[in-house]
Amino acid sequence: MELIYPFLITFTLVFFSELGDKTQLLVLSFSSKNKTKHILLGVAIGTFFSHGFAILFGSKVACFSSDAFESFLKFLTYTSFILFGFIGFLPKKSNNGTVSHKSNLLQKFSHLKLNCIIIIAFCILIGELGDKTFLASLSLGFEYPNARLSLILGSIFGMVTSNLIAIFCGKLIGNHLKSNLIELISNITFIIFGLLGFISYYLTNGFS
Repeated sequence: MELIYPFLITFTLVFFSELGDKTQLLVLSFSSKNKTKHILLGVAIGTFFSHGFAILFGSKVACFSSDAFESFLKFLTYTSFILFGFIGFLPKKSNNGTVSHKSNLLQKFSHLKLNCIIIIAFCILIGELGDKTFLASLSLGFEYPNARLSLILGSIFGMVTSNLIAIFCGKLIGNHLKSNLIELISNITFIIFGLLGFISYYLTNGFS
């Protein structure tokens, strides 16, 4: 369970957060012209370099921590999950320059005449930097420094599974699940894992 739980929590967070995300919509646009296996390979490579970097960096920082600092990191991790969830409920600004710039960059790159795998990998790499799932991967690296492989695999499988569903069931999801509902599920998932983390920490260590 020591390695399975980090895999499952990363898989769940990434899976729900990716549904309806801008990078997933780009992946979906490639599905009519490219083979599914090529698209998913690009997703896996991009996730490995983006989320993998965040997880490795977080785990390295945690390795140098003391008991007090480790408790602080746990508190920061669980709090960040809850904050990510609640921030998702805040109204979005339509003229966000940073988001628009990133989306425009991904759109321009997607039209270049390059191998599909490279394009998808780059879109995932750039699109995920600084996003909620990227920051969550960083926090999970803090939380589980000895489960780096499980975290990376959970992140990759979460992204691949989410995009696989988008490719095969994109129209179904679009017709029956509104973007607001998808985002609601994602936000609630983050809040639940944050609260579960605090409960687990309290049951193990108590509050001193």
